[in-house]
Amino acid sequence: MTQTMHHKKRIAIIADSIDNQKGGVHVYTRELVKGLLLASPGDLEFLLLREKRDPHLQGMRQIVIPNIRIGLGLAAVRLFLIVPFILWWNRVDAVIEPAHFGPFNLPKRIKRVTVIHDLTPLLFPQYHRFHSQWLQRIFLKRILSKASLIVANSTYTADDIRRFFPFTRGKVASILLGYDPSMQRVEDTAVLKNLEITSPFWLAVGTIEPRKNLVRLLEAYRLFRESHDARVCMVIVGERGWKSEPFFEALEHHPFRADILLTGYVSQHQLTALYSLAIGLVYPSEYEGFGLPVLEAFACGCPVICSNVSSLPEVGGDTAWYVDPLDEKSIAGSMIQLAHLPDRDSIQLRMACLERAAAFGWDIHAREFIQRLKALWMGEAPSDQESIHSVPPH
Repeated sequence: MTQTMHHKKRIAIIADSIDNQKGGVHVYTRELVKGLLLASPGDLEFLLLREKRDPHLQGMRQIVIPNIRIGLGLAAVRLFLIVPFILWWNRVDAVIEPAHFGPFNLPKRIKRVTVIHDLTPLLFPQYHRFHSQWLQRIFLKRILSKASLIVANSTYTADDIRRFFPFTRGKVASILLGYDPSMQRVEDTAVLKNLEITSPFWLAVGTIEPRKNLVRLLEAYRLFRESHDARVCMVIVGERGWKSEPFFEALEHHPFRADILLTGYVSQHQLTALYSLAIGLVYPSEYEGFGLPVLEAFACGCPVICSNVSSLPEVGGDTAWYVDPLDEKSIAGSMIQLAHLPDRDSIQLRMACLERAAAFGWDIHAREFIQRLKALWMGEAPSDQESIHSVPPH
């Protein structure tokens, strides 16, 4: 029988990733917090556990627990002892872990909500550092078994979780991601000037690591340039990640090395301008739990060439151009086609990108997340179903 919530529930969010990284989990946690603040349900109270205080954040209590990274010992004490004690002391009713590593050592009365972005350490162990594989293999099964709710960011990822961990059936929910509404088309050519981009360009976005398939992208770019008369650059946005040596070796020997620009991390305004002014985003990942750059590109009216695998068709719908990520000629072929698209077709494609992006939003994600949270106290088990938020199929 469905029960009502008798008092305001206090929910903690372990938000370390906002302070200690700049990758996808950082973006997710930051936007989830903003979305929950805007939704502001009266019967839920949120508080953040994090490494640094944000003086600009209003409306949500922040508990700062510094993380001193001198060997694994102190970090482990923080993770396994200090954080659980703070959660217990503050009498929280539930804990959200957006980085899917914990929470640990909690009383049974505290509900655990774990967000899984992908299972790449298990699916592609060769692409991860040894300690990452090791930690996942030791802890993930236990984390998922103790979770009251497991949130996946796509139907594909949810299916992966159930396939690898059949005991999770009945408590996995897929909730599609959104994008920052400030990411809108902006043709700021000053950004190109500051980055010294002087010609039309392709864009790639993401950490430089094997799963992003950038070695094959370099080869596809070579094939594209050899079949294309005009000078077109390749701009790669993202920080250097793990196991990136093969990429830098291929880059060093690339015949068009002078036209390949590595920007490292860029500001959101710079990234928005790059999406807006690029010929297109080329995103040939071998696997993605969601693929946020595809959605960000769409929001800026940027055409997308992406892989036909994992969750990417869920995001790209019938708007993205799909390629075989293991075939450089497939990637290059789409680049050649898109670069030669007539102006009228190009304008229509960019309009379709904007329309596709409009089907997603962090506000939608946050509202659905809140529905799933409230169900934990309403006598309703999470059901294995696709996102309540319906996006047109691909």
